[in-house]
Amino acid sequence: MIGCAIEVHKALRPGLLKSAYQQCLCHELRLNDIGFHVEKPLPIDYKGCRLDCGYRMDILVEDKIILELKSVVELNRVHEAQILSYMKLANIKQGLLINFNVTLLKNGLKSFVL
Repeated sequence: MIGCAIEVHKALRPGLLKSAYQQCLCHELRLNDIGFHVEKPLPIDYKGCRLDCGYRMDILVEDKIILELKSVVELNRVHEAQILSYMKLANIKQGLLINFNVTLLKNGLKSFVL
């Protein structure tokens, strides 16, 4: 997965919209036979009721790892809180926050484990 993200970043470089990186990363995952869901809905269970509040996981890899993609000047605590909330809601133990708007992709990666 990280290799796929690096490949996309090397080809596209910083400066594009998140949606471009997302589509290209999905293509790269497909080329590498890595199973994933894109924009998978993430309902909220509230008082016994399952509600679709519009949340979507950018990419769910092999039903085990959430990839939250960004193309921002700098990652901040709101981005971290978002992926942690998604992980809790989906009961997924691993997450990877990827910011493509950096010179070196390794500086835009942050891993999370619940």
